[in-house]
Amino acid sequence: MNYYSLNKQAPNTSFKDAVIKGLAPDKGLYFPESITPLPQSFFDDIDNLSHSEIAFEAIKQFVTPEIPEAVLKTIVEETLSFDFPVVQLNENISTLELFHGPTMAFKDVGARFMARCLGYFNKDNTNEVTVLVATSGDTGGAVANGFLGVKGVNVVILYPSGKVSDIQEKQLTTLGQNIKALEVNGTFDDCQAMVKTAFLDEALTSQMQLTSANSINVARWLPQLFYFMFAYKQLHKKHKNMVFSVPSGNFGNVGAGMMAQQLGLPIKHFIASNNENNVVTRYLQSQNYQPQASVQTISNAMDVGDPSNFIRIQEIYKNNFEALKDNLSSYSFSDETTKEAMLEIYELFNYVADPHGAVGYLGCKAYLKENPNAHCVFLETAHPTKFLDVVEEVIKEKQPFPTQIEAVMDKEKVATKISAYNDLKDFLLK
Repeated sequence: MNYYSLNKQAPNTSFKDAVIKGLAPDKGLYFPESITPLPQSFFDDIDNLSHSEIAFEAIKQFVTPEIPEAVLKTIVEETLSFDFPVVQLNENISTLELFHGPTMAFKDVGARFMARCLGYFNKDNTNEVTVLVATSGDTGGAVANGFLGVKGVNVVILYPSGKVSDIQEKQLTTLGQNIKALEVNGTFDDCQAMVKTAFLDEALTSQMQLTSANSINVARWLPQLFYFMFAYKQLHKKHKNMVFSVPSGNFGNVGAGMMAQQLGLPIKHFIASNNENNVVTRYLQSQNYQPQASVQTISNAMDVGDPSNFIRIQEIYKNNFEALKDNLSSYSFSDETTKEAMLEIYELFNYVADPHGAVGYLGCKAYLKENPNAHCVFLETAHPTKFLDVVEEVIKEKQPFPTQIEAVMDKEKVATKISAYNDLKDFLLK
């Protein structure tokens, strides 16, 4: 499979080069040249397939022949070494739990898949690759864990000081080895801007091979389509008219769901559930796409004012606004409303949701008012203990730490503070 830049000013390239480069030379995100739907027999037989078999068939066309099928099967099996259960709350609403991986966030899948792809591509290479990643919360920990100890790969994670939870910070600052953390005096958008500037800085790129592990990288982005297939397998016999409500920040996850739909997965509709960072909600109302400075909220992984992946969604729909609007609804919710939803979920269903999942639940409720015959699945993207202060304050119940979280709590934070792009550049060149 070849990939092209969405800025259309760079040569097409292989999956391998798209993964290693991250961004195209013209600053564009890479997108696959073609999407071939899976045969109907795949969906008819999905109950008889394991998660690894489903994922292998779904991703195969996007990564072969650069990764041989036998190697790809191993990568997929190692990536998916945990569960993806669906919990039904009532007749119309279920939640898909994506927090059973090593860092208890949905980003474990993409980070583990990409790390293994990059490890394969780098196995005979004497040159080191530096993975540069900005995080608004969970990406950093997932990337740090996924890439820990990968030969020939150094990881540098930028995160906004004071704007990630204590547990998220521990997960990305305590591992050591080939993982380095930079604590940025600014917002996630500042972190992301520094990363993009680094990719375009020839004084840097002439001396080192940089790549990104944000969802701008195709190997981080595409594996997220697996989740939607796993949910469909668990629900399709019982529910038709399946709709997914995706808590949305950088819009990689909902875009990956749309790729699953392009492969033939029978999804009726998508909901992009926003917090107060609601660029896309406003766009679907006005057809005016206007990025804005990000606002800090309790659902911090969605605090993105200029979502990178939205351009991929527009490409899926060939920039046809009406076609996109037919398949995507979007709603925006305040922190106060999110807290009310967390309490409602707990009191009605005895289920503890994190703030991101609660925003997804609110999206379901808003959509179901107009579409009562749908079955809406919201993505529970992170374990509630990652947002302990908010969760315990809302539900008034102490939450036990899972083993994955306990393992990092007593470790010492190691991070370098930076304030401007030149600080990052000096750090990388030293």
